[in-house]
Amino acid sequence: MLLIALIFGASNLFAQQQQDSILVKEIPTIKNNVFQQRQEINSLTKKLNNQQYILNQQKKGLETLNLKSEKQEIIIDSLNQLIKYNSQNIVTNSTELGTKIKQTGENANSKISELDSNLDKNRLYWIIATLATLLLGGLVYWLLGKRIQSSKTDVETQIKNTKTALEEESVKLDNKLVEVLETQLKLKKEETKVQATTSNEKADHSLALKVADEVIRIQKNLSRMDESTKGLKQLGSSVKRIQDNFASNGYELVEMLGKEYNEGMKVTANFTPSEDLETGKQIISRIIKPQVNFKGEMIQAAQIEVSVGE
Repeated sequence: MLLIALIFGASNLFAQQQQDSILVKEIPTIKNNVFQQRQEINSLTKKLNNQQYILNQQKKGLETLNLKSEKQEIIIDSLNQLIKYNSQNIVTNSTELGTKIKQTGENANSKISELDSNLDKNRLYWIIATLATLLLGGLVYWLLGKRIQSSKTDVETQIKNTKTALEEESVKLDNKLVEVLETQLKLKKEETKVQATTSNEKADHSLALKVADEVIRIQKNLSRMDESTKGLKQLGSSVKRIQDNFASNGYELVEMLGKEYNEGMKVTANFTPSEDLETGKQIISRIIKPQVNFKGEMIQAAQIEVSVGE
């Protein structure tokens, strides 16, 4: 029995020594693995910081483009006021011209009446005077009409050229803006992938909401512009591309324009009367802010304008 106990104890001691020896050999491997994982974490942290810096630079560029866009809108408003002012001047000149022509006709008629009463005495002189008056009135009418027409044509041409130039510049700015937004969406997508592996923080939708607002604004501008505007088709294609990119990230722009409004909609609505609709009918005529869904869940309620038939 004693011999068996000694043999059993020696066996256990030998097995324990072998396990300790194996653990000692694996310690350098474990340390090496930990060191490599730390290096990978540091590399990912540096990439994340670089992407955040690029994103901040893009945001600054976006703010600059928005400021330029606002200035363009102010210039367009000023041109619209100029058009209105020139139209009023044209109406005023036309009214004054009509009044002068009427007065000239009345004067001619008066002189003809006087000529009839004194026909035997000064017939030749009154005929000459009347013809001269009528000729002068016709000449004044022709000159004023030509001047008004020339002035109107020049102003309209200048306004049209200026408007076209502003629209082309606006299209260029919007094309640049779309490029910036596409870059930001790509960076945001990469950043989301990195964060998904390192953090469980709630998703930030601020960039997506900004993209949605800009898409709606650009679409509204496109609907107002002439189809021959330079760069218009390219901008339309860019908007379609960014919408596809937007959808691939899980976002959805809910289409509401032209649809019938009902009280159950989760929107902020402004109502305006319309004589073009049937009485009581309510149609969404303008999108101020679009409704945005993320993976089927609404993250921004729409702000709309509703036309109500009177």
